[in-house]
Amino acid sequence: MIKSAEEFYRLRNSEDPEEYKRASNEEAPTEIWYEVLERLPDMKSWVIHNKTVPEEILRLLSADSDSSVRSRVADKRKCPVDILAKLAKDSDESVRLRVACNPKVTREILETLITDSWDEVVMVAKNRLAKL
Repeated sequence: MIKSAEEFYRLRNSEDPEEYKRASNEEAPTEIWYEVLERLPDMKSWVIHNKTVPEEILRLLSADSDSSVRSRVADKRKCPVDILAKLAKDSDESVRLRVACNPKVTREILETLITDSWDEVVMVAKNRLAKL
């Protein structure tokens, strides 16, 4: 288990493959994730990358001011459907595209995305709908 923000940072930046893997796979208490986000904001994408990151943290990051962070949340396989629905209405087209590409996106969300203002999102949504 990851026990501090410093440990997460060290693991993530390690050249040892086993330590690097721990940063992606090991759990940390929710308060440690909050500490990482507060003290090491450049690590937001790597927090999202962690396979055990709590839904509470994904919810927080889905409202981040940085569209690249919101895109990473939209890309996350374990992203809850209600967050995907919210991100499907995001002002940034790249976020909406990542929602359309998410393997867990629902038919209902894809149906809203086929009317998107960006042709790329529309194309992906239509292709995904055709395969459902």
